[in-house]
Amino acid sequence: MKYRNIGRTGLKVSEVALGAWLTYGGTVAANQAAPIVKKALENGINFIDVADIYAKGEAERIVGEITKDLRRSDLVISSKVFWPMSENANDRGLSRKHIMESIHKSLKRLQTDYLDMYFCHRHDPDTPIEEVVRTMDNLVHQGKVLYWGTSVWQADQIEIAVGTARELRNYQPSVEQPRYNMLDRHIETDVMPACVRNGMGLTVWSPLAQGLLTGKYNDGIPSDSRGGTSNWLRNDLTEENIARVRKLAKLAESLDLTTSQLALAWILRRPEISCVITGATKVEHVEQNVIASDVVLSDSVLKEIETILDNRPRKPAM
Repeated sequence: MKYRNIGRTGLKVSEVALGAWLTYGGTVAANQAAPIVKKALENGINFIDVADIYAKGEAERIVGEITKDLRRSDLVISSKVFWPMSENANDRGLSRKHIMESIHKSLKRLQTDYLDMYFCHRHDPDTPIEEVVRTMDNLVHQGKVLYWGTSVWQADQIEIAVGTARELRNYQPSVEQPRYNMLDRHIETDVMPACVRNGMGLTVWSPLAQGLLTGKYNDGIPSDSRGGTSNWLRNDLTEENIARVRKLAKLAESLDLTTSQLALAWILRRPEISCVITGATKVEHVEQNVIASDVVLSDSVLKEIETILDNRPRKPAM
């Protein structure tokens, strides 16, 4: 496993990370999650990403129970705040009240004294950015959070947050967590450049497009799959994309790789990316995904991939 810094910080994370979204506490029970997490750690993964909203706190609780006896300094653990956790009007968003109350609940569920990274899980139009920045700065000074970041923020929102932090001489966001994969490249035009300008890392989620880039939909939609039981793939599960994945599968096979490994290695080709956050419902998924950290794609292969994808994003004309 190779490791990369989070932007211009000194924090190092494994190129392949483990995420708990839609899995732990959801489709994967606690007794199933433990061997998956342990296998990830055995294979050099040091970064585990969760959020309070994942299974309404259950993902945090499960990860906390699994990792409570491990050496904390060996782990990089992140969580997030924003989405409603109850019907209470203040139990949502990025107000100082909600952030301060949420961090204590997350730390308790994770059975840890601090988070390595704490993400604002979406931008909150109802809370002044100065309030968000000052609150996150307070958490860093209190030692509850080491680095804070944004997740699925637009480039201009990131720039305003960084500018506000600099003006206030507060800790600025160090990392953004966007969606990024072969089929969704929107961050290449503005979010990625904004992060680079401001020394922020990128820990990307959905690197396999909710399973579409594994190739499991190449011959139809299994009734028990995410594509058959949820709306997460509604926009991506098109004949055009499936045709792309079929071609990628043939290319991957010629390289003695799985389609998943090719898709992860393609993301990691970019030095701006700190890591890919992968989901795993089986131990074998971890074993397959970590191989991507050692895969180097040649220029000719990258050119062939671009031809297959034919979806490089372009900035709209001014």
